[in-house]
Amino acid sequence: MQDIDLLKTRLKTPGKIIITTHHKPDADALGSSLGMANYLVKLGHQVQVITPSDYPIFLHWMKGNDDVLVFSQDTSSQCQELIQAADIIITLDFSVLSRINEMGEMVRAASGFKVNVDHHLNPEDFADFRLWNTNAAATCELCYELIVALGDEELIDKDIAECLYAGIMTDTGGFRHPNTTRNVHEVVAKLIARGADNSRVSKEIYDKNSIDRLRFLGYALSTNLKVLAESRVAYFALSREELNKYNSKTGDTEGLVNYALSIEGITLAALFKETEDGVKVSLRSIGEFPANELASKHFNGGGHRNASGGKLSSKSLSEVINLFEGILGDYQGALDKEFEK
Repeated sequence: MQDIDLLKTRLKTPGKIIITTHHKPDADALGSSLGMANYLVKLGHQVQVITPSDYPIFLHWMKGNDDVLVFSQDTSSQCQELIQAADIIITLDFSVLSRINEMGEMVRAASGFKVNVDHHLNPEDFADFRLWNTNAAATCELCYELIVALGDEELIDKDIAECLYAGIMTDTGGFRHPNTTRNVHEVVAKLIARGADNSRVSKEIYDKNSIDRLRFLGYALSTNLKVLAESRVAYFALSREELNKYNSKTGDTEGLVNYALSIEGITLAALFKETEDGVKVSLRSIGEFPANELASKHFNGGGHRNASGGKLSSKSLSEVINLFEGILGDYQGALDKEFEK
């Protein structure tokens, strides 16, 4: 952590603070944003959370959700004015400004003091204060540690604790992934002690499915899943037509790729989703297999070793699938290695 006194000094005087996170926010992104927003409001700051896109309805329960400003063509001027006027701009759960689309250059050009809290690889050097740790399981974990370092653990109430708990729970796969460290358990224990209702958070995120989503999951698992057993790879490839058939909304494909990874003998799983402007790629792997290397080299993306993603705007869904299957031979040794240990 950089010199915490630098940030303490900036936060002493109440001011205008903008908080933003990456495109299509997940629970870690929104949880860290609203957790920090609720904390900073307690310090007397005027806080506005701006997201570069919409996000799943199963995250709308978090305190402060109703005040989130979603960037769009209609709100772009308002967002730009708020960013330009901000005394402090806090960027959470992303490390390069391109992850917030058009807002990236707005943030870069703004004169406000910039803070970046993140756990992803290869950060861009745009922040005046950075809390960056790739060993952290979640940005929410880092936000908790930041609040403690600022001397304000006592200000963490039930609402803040539940926002932060949500991000840690989901980014560890419900505390199942290898990134579930001793520190993770210690932090969530402290969040529960501060009031987080872990059962409620889990129910809000995992047990509020629509009928359309359940039918879509059934379709994807029974019809769309492709298993390349000899390659130790499984994937889903979803067209816009298929998504529209089940009235798919933001968040409805969340976690789908993990079903492919759960198949015995599979090292790498992928989800290819056709969108209006290209094909979105989500990759998951086990052990030492570098999913982030595939994402970076072939899909204009990146991320963590076992959880990464990217996007190709110039290729069709079938072309992306052909590209993916075509490169698997280059990684076959690494794909097999996990089952030779």
